[in-house]
Amino acid sequence: MIQKLLIANRGEIACRIIRTAREMGIATVAVYSDADAKALHVRQADEAVHIGPSSAVESYLVGEKIIAAAKQTGAEAIHPGYGFLSENAEFAEAVQNAGLIWVGAPPSSIRAMGLKDAAKKLMREAGVPVTPGYDGDDQSSERLKQEADAIGYPVLIKAVAGGGGKGMRKVDVEGDFLSSLESCRREAKASFGNDDVILEKWITSPRHIEVQVFGDSHGNVVHLFERDCSLQRRHQKVIEEAPAPGMDEATREEICAAAVRAAKAVNYEGAGTIEFIADASEGLRADRIFFMEMNTRLQVEHPVTEEITGVDLVEWQLRVAGGEAIPLKQDDLSINGHAIEARLYAEDPSTGFLPSTGQLEYFRPSGVRIETGVEQGDEITPYYDPMIAKLISHAETREEAIGDLNGFCCTTDVWPVKTNAGFLTKILERDEFWEGGVDTTFIAVHLDGLILKPPLSEDGLDAAANLLVQAPRSEDDKLKMSGFRLNGPNRETFLMMVDGEPIPAETPDTFYPAADYWWRAHRTKTGIAKFDAGYAYEIALWSERGSGAASAADGAILAPMPGKVIALDVAEGDTVTTGQRLMVLEAMKMEHALTAPFDGTVTELNASEGGQVQVEAVLCVVEPAE
Repeated sequence: MIQKLLIANRGEIACRIIRTAREMGIATVAVYSDADAKALHVRQADEAVHIGPSSAVESYLVGEKIIAAAKQTGAEAIHPGYGFLSENAEFAEAVQNAGLIWVGAPPSSIRAMGLKDAAKKLMREAGVPVTPGYDGDDQSSERLKQEADAIGYPVLIKAVAGGGGKGMRKVDVEGDFLSSLESCRREAKASFGNDDVILEKWITSPRHIEVQVFGDSHGNVVHLFERDCSLQRRHQKVIEEAPAPGMDEATREEICAAAVRAAKAVNYEGAGTIEFIADASEGLRADRIFFMEMNTRLQVEHPVTEEITGVDLVEWQLRVAGGEAIPLKQDDLSINGHAIEARLYAEDPSTGFLPSTGQLEYFRPSGVRIETGVEQGDEITPYYDPMIAKLISHAETREEAIGDLNGFCCTTDVWPVKTNAGFLTKILERDEFWEGGVDTTFIAVHLDGLILKPPLSEDGLDAAANLLVQAPRSEDDKLKMSGFRLNGPNRETFLMMVDGEPIPAETPDTFYPAADYWWRAHRTKTGIAKFDAGYAYEIALWSERGSGAASAADGAILAPMPGKVIALDVAEGDTVTTGQRLMVLEAMKMEHALTAPFDGTVTELNASEGGQVQVEAVLCVVEPAE
C-alpha cells in the first residue's frame, strides 16, 4: 500500500483525492503556484510544496518541479488528477524512471490513445465502431479542405491531442473551413503543443455516451456502465448523468463490451473512459454508436458513476497503482438508482459566459455531495479553469435525482463572483430534459431562453424591502425613503435599486424579523445581495450618488476580464463592419473574440499581440461610420 502520495494538481480534484487518501491512511503532499498559496487543497494536505509562478506553464505543467517535490517530501507516488499532466506519457515515464509510482495509465496506453488519429486506427483493428472521417498524415490545409468537402458539411475539426472541448470546431459551410481550421490549430498548439487535427462527419442528433472502464496489472478489465454527457456548451460538459436515459439493456451490453475491448487493446491499467458519439435520431441503437476517443485518466464526471455503483474510483486507482487487483469482478457490479452532476462555473451566462474572477465574499453551495476546491473567502483567479464546484444528486429514480439537483442549484448562493447556477436550474426545469434523450445541440438551440435572467420574484422583492427598511446603511439612506417611519400608520413608497435598475417599492404590510430573510441574502458593501433560484440580485436603496455611474463611450472595446491578447486583427485607421473580429483575448483557458459593435473606423488601439490586459481596460475604440 502507498504510504505517501503527491497530488500533481489543484482545486476540487486535488481535494477529492486528499479525501480518499486520508480515509485510506495515506499521507498527502500538495503542490501549489503563487496564485494557490492559500488554496483549499494546500490547507487540506499534510504537506505542501511551492512549484512556481501563477501561470500553469511555469508551475503545474513543469514535470521536473513536481518530481523534485515528490523526492523532497519522500512521497512514493504521484496522482495527476485530470487536466495538466494527467495524459502526458513523457511525464508518466519520468515519474516511473525516478523510481516513483504513477497513479495512472501506462505510458504506452496514453500514447496509443493520446492522439485521436492513431486511436481511431487502433479501434478499427479491435472491432470497435468509429466515426466516419479523415485521420490521415497529410496535414496540409489544402488536403484537409479537400477531405472536408468530400465528407460533406457540417464537419467537425478536432485536435488529435485535444480534450475538454479545446481544439474543436464545427464547420457548417465550406467558406468557413479555413478560418475555423486556423483557430482550431492555434488553440490546439497553445493547449497541447500539437496542432495536428482530424476530421469527423457531424452526427445528426448527437448524444455523447461514455463508458467508465478500469484495468489492473493482472490483466483484468471491467466496465462500470455508461454516462450520458450530452448537455454541453461549446463542447464543454455542463450536466452529466448515469445511467444514460433511454439506454436499453441490449445496447448497454454491446457498448460496454466494445469499451472493454478498446481498453484491452492497449493493455489498459487504472481508470479510463471510452467516449462514444451516438446518432440518436432513432433513439440509442448499438449500430449507430461510434468511438470518438479514450481519456486515459479519471474524468471530471466520475462521481455519478461512483454514486450508482457504490465504488470509490480514487481508492481503486490507488490500490491498483500499488499492485493490487481490481477489488470487484464484472458480475459484482450493478446499477443502483440514478445520479446527475452539474458543474458550477465562475462565469456570467448573460455576457456570453465570460469567466468571473474575484473573492468569494459569500459562498454557500447546496447539496448532499459537493466537490469543490474553494471555500468562502477564497479567490477565483484568471489563471485556471473556471469550474468552482460540482453538485451531485443520487436517488432511486431519474425524476427524483433531477428534482434534488434542481433544488441544489436553486439554493447555491455566491457573491460577488458570477456563476451559472441559474442557468443550470433552467436546464433542469425544461420538459425536454425531464423526458430524456436531449442531444449535444440542446443548449445551443435553447440558449436565448436559458441565459435570460428573470426579474426578482415578488417574494424576493418583499424580503429585500423588509431588509432594507429595517437596516438602512446610513442617515443618507434613511432620507431617501420619502419620509418613511418604521412605526408609521401608512405604507410608504421608495425606490429600490435591483441590479442597477430603479424599482418602486412599498414598505411591507407586515414586518418580520430581518433574521428570517438572511438565510438567502448577504450584506454587501453597498446594500444587499438577494439570492433566488440560482441567481444573485444586487439590492440597494436609491441613491443620487449612484444614479449616474460612468460608462465607457460607445465604440470603446473594453477587456471583459484580465487576460492575454493572442490575436490582433486590426490596426489604427482600419475600416471595420458590424461583428468583425478585432482581436482574441485568452483567459481562464478559453478564447474570447472581441468584435466591432457597428460599422466604423478604428481610431484608437491600445493592445498588442502577446500583451497582458486588465479587466475593463480600453483596448480599442471604433468610431461609427457617418
